[in-house]
Amino acid sequence: MKRILPLLFLLLCTQVKAERLLDLVDISGVRSNQLVGYGLVVGLDGSGDKTRQTKFTSQSLNNMLRQLGIQLPAGTDPNIKNVAAVSITATLPAFARPGQKIDITVSSIGDAKSLNGGTLLLAPLKGIDGNVYALAQGNLVVSGISVEGNSGSEVTVNIPTVGRIPSGATVEREVPSNFASQDFITLNLRSPSFTTARNIVRSINELLGPSAAKARDSASITVSAPADSGQKVTFMAMLENLDVESSRPPARVVINSRTGTVVMNQDVRVTTAAVSHGNLIVSIQESSNVSQPNSFTSGGQAVTTPQSDIQVEQGNSRLFMMPESHSLQEVVNAVNSVGATPADLMAVLQALKEAGSLKAELVVI
Repeated sequence: MKRILPLLFLLLCTQVKAERLLDLVDISGVRSNQLVGYGLVVGLDGSGDKTRQTKFTSQSLNNMLRQLGIQLPAGTDPNIKNVAAVSITATLPAFARPGQKIDITVSSIGDAKSLNGGTLLLAPLKGIDGNVYALAQGNLVVSGISVEGNSGSEVTVNIPTVGRIPSGATVEREVPSNFASQDFITLNLRSPSFTTARNIVRSINELLGPSAAKARDSASITVSAPADSGQKVTFMAMLENLDVESSRPPARVVINSRTGTVVMNQDVRVTTAAVSHGNLIVSIQESSNVSQPNSFTSGGQAVTTPQSDIQVEQGNSRLFMMPESHSLQEVVNAVNSVGATPADLMAVLQALKEAGSLKAELVVI
């Protein structure tokens, strides 16, 4: 029986270490924004949308040609396989200014086979408020490839319907920010903790003086800041590199039900419990019988009848004692000693949690 240790990742941290303040908090008002757009990729070698199925591609092409002064006859449905309709996504960094470049991702939304070799035509990128914040255009970089034979066979490597354009969009509008006008700075902890918040306040006050920083709760801290924007940049540079001792994370067990991966940190504890675990095995075997007609009758035909053989077996159920464990290594040794499989471990941990013997948060993803 397989042991669980190869699939059990142990997150061991023997001592609390100082971390940079920049790695523990996010600064209120300093954030990125998501942009999205719609456009056309042209120049494809017959791998674009089949416009008979994706009408919006031909409609988009007609609208674009009309804006360029080309009017197609009414009812014309251009059957162009070198064009693909795509969605465009990008992340607008904090404090991005007009004229700066950002990377974009282009994804097919029709039935195009590949975007390899295509060029994105000029397309606007909008924010959630509907305003245009960037304009995108350029040649795609596609890591995937798709090859199809005349017989219908096809070979696909990676994803050929998604590509990127490094520096493919130009920022046209900046997002307003009140960071420079505020008299204080708010630090939001990425992992809320009263201990970490107290340590951050203590470290900042030791550097800047008493009452410079105050904790609102376990997730946010306010720090008095200079009014001048230039001084505020220097002030933030000092805070970003400040060493702070973070608190130990809470005891937690994470189970991935799809892959069988189990992750436990070092603070997991188990109290004494008796555990019984068995498997129910259901086997179904399908077969066919042929019924022949009597040789003295006329007009009879052979008939095939299905037959199903269903068996239900109770797997080996075992009762074992889970001793009280005060360290992660003791928990692993106790489970390994009974030869538990990863599936057994997930079921046992969930049962221990329900019984109150598992002193940790159980998260199933």
